[in-house]
Amino acid sequence: MKKIILILLGIVFVFHEVKSQSWVADNGNGTFTNPLFYEDFSDPDIIRVGNDYYMVGSTMHVMPGLPVLHSKDLVNWQLLTYAFDTLDLGPEFHLEGNHGAYGNGIWAPAIRYHNGMFYIFVNVNGYGLQVYTSTNPAGPWAHRNMGGIIYDLGVLFDGDKIYAVYGYDEVHLIEIKSDLSGYVEGSDKVIIPKGNAMGEGHHFYKIKGKYYIISADYAPVGRMQCARADNIDGPYQTVVISDRETMGTQRGWTTQNFGFWSANPVPGDTIKLSDPGNGNYFAAYTLHQGGIVDLPNGDWWGFSMADAKALGRMTFLSPVTWKDGWPYFGLPGNLGRSPRTWLKPNTGVNVKPVSVFKRSDDFASSKLQPVWQWNHIPVNAKWSLAEKKGVLRLHTLPASDFFKAKNTLTQHVVGPVSEATVTLDATGMKEGDIAGLGLLSVPYYWIGIIVRNNKYFLRSYNEVTNTTLEEPLNFPKIALRVYGNYESDTANFSYSENFKTFQAIGGKLQLAYQMKTFQGVRYSLFAFNTEGREGGYADFDDFIMKEPLANRSQNTPLGKIITLRNFSNNLLAYASPHGLLHFAYSGSPEAKSSGVKFNVLDRGLGRVVLEAQNGMGFLTVAGEGLSGDVRLVKKESEDCLFQWQDMLHNQCMLMSLKTHRYLGLDPETGEPYSADWPGAAPNRKNGIVLVWNVEGY
Repeated sequence: MKKIILILLGIVFVFHEVKSQSWVADNGNGTFTNPLFYEDFSDPDIIRVGNDYYMVGSTMHVMPGLPVLHSKDLVNWQLLTYAFDTLDLGPEFHLEGNHGAYGNGIWAPAIRYHNGMFYIFVNVNGYGLQVYTSTNPAGPWAHRNMGGIIYDLGVLFDGDKIYAVYGYDEVHLIEIKSDLSGYVEGSDKVIIPKGNAMGEGHHFYKIKGKYYIISADYAPVGRMQCARADNIDGPYQTVVISDRETMGTQRGWTTQNFGFWSANPVPGDTIKLSDPGNGNYFAAYTLHQGGIVDLPNGDWWGFSMADAKALGRMTFLSPVTWKDGWPYFGLPGNLGRSPRTWLKPNTGVNVKPVSVFKRSDDFASSKLQPVWQWNHIPVNAKWSLAEKKGVLRLHTLPASDFFKAKNTLTQHVVGPVSEATVTLDATGMKEGDIAGLGLLSVPYYWIGIIVRNNKYFLRSYNEVTNTTLEEPLNFPKIALRVYGNYESDTANFSYSENFKTFQAIGGKLQLAYQMKTFQGVRYSLFAFNTEGREGGYADFDDFIMKEPLANRSQNTPLGKIITLRNFSNNLLAYASPHGLLHFAYSGSPEAKSSGVKFNVLDRGLGRVVLEAQNGMGFLTVAGEGLSGDVRLVKKESEDCLFQWQDMLHNQCMLMSLKTHRYLGLDPETGEPYSADWPGAAPNRKNGIVLVWNVEGY
């Protein structure tokens, strides 16, 4: 955080710039709202050691890698360290060759703790199983390459033996030597044959003497499977423990013709994007690839991820309900579905809301903020925070295009929307140098300064259209900005020469989910030379990230009189004189009456009671919550309680605390409201998502 100093009449005033608010899952009222992080954090694995929780996730080709996060409550997480600064297994990790390490590297790690030692097991394509060990989760971590070909593995310490499970559909068990020198010869065996509905991304547990394997099956839409056996070799029974849960999010645009196996795209390549509205409108990305973790009090919680459009893959937290010996994600009465908002885990520790990272960076420190990761291994002699104090200096290295530019510094984009601004000083750049701010993905886009004929030009590039726009600059120092909407998968660039007013360039940019980098879009600071040589340098300063929707404190209208429209048909919820919750057509006498107005009464822990303003009473769930069971009752009771589910943009769901299901109606039948709906459809139009507005607005 920079200081602003003013001197007036000999008095020194020191002001600290306001720190922008970042997304946190913790609502500050004893509840949390998924996702845990509104950014790419894929393949999560979590363990508990005493009263502490540790999480790891995939980082693919970026450096440093393998983040180790720590939490006391499973909701608020902070970075302890990265398990390594550099993973150098071959030239591709230096962004050399036709591919680089894009889409490869760190895939689906498993973290475990045994006899005072922390372990992280992770496959690297083409190089086998890597193992990191440390007595302290904050590091340092020792590295060993075990080789072999087992990916997305689950690991279990069972007595004095170490086992791993791996494979898709056909699940293999293999024993790892206790000294981590390799695998026990002849130990690899199939324990779950094909055809038992198992997937990949396994998490392996022994609970009360039984063996559990949780995996993800993504064909044709993701689910979470669980296998259980009395013996480690089987036989295993299998059931589904989580399905259909999308949190009301549809599939977005996708890149069709570039995967991690393909060569890097180059300018002029045709980038094929699929429109989610073209025959794929209801397709969904569901919760998948996760596991479970216990609390000291005996409660269990689940964790998983969901593909979240161009943003990448986000991590979600779910209460677990045990039934018939199976760990179902969800609450009693609604197994397999996970609440978007629920009570924080009862860990016995009161933790204040905190963000994982500080995202803005003025580059005044001697070290980069931990949020930054290099795109592949950097050339350390060609970047500096010390050559000019208070700036990041990137020396230009030869590259044919942005995707192959070395020493590109990146961090995750953040949703639902975010804006990144950086100051670029091109004074030190030479002929053929380009530097700027990019969106690293496939497709990629960037805005920056190019030096040509000893003059400075502003340039933007669109990979989808292979379009370059260029304008002359009066000065070599400008502010560059990108605004991304990661709900609509769109972004816009702009720039400012006076650092006050910004001018748009390049129009709307279409982002997409893709599997070339196997990551979400990344904000990127880059500099390279287009003439096949080393050039000058670019100085970056004041990288500022803003998240306009991060403050959700006003997203529950407590104490307000509101109306509720059903998102599926735009009809107003109506407290009928017949004593049940019905609907009213716009313009009708009912829609103009006080029967469509409700007072939102705060009952703590994110729970509300709705009181109809026509005197009919409190919204109450009777019986099993079937259609017609959402009644108006004069006296308030526990059956009136609803857990408010914030869906952003004045959208919400209301979960009955009686049924653990949602208030809703079937838009096709004209029936009255019920409280037996399991969850939102991907397009939110199945009758349970409501749009609230404060009366008079």
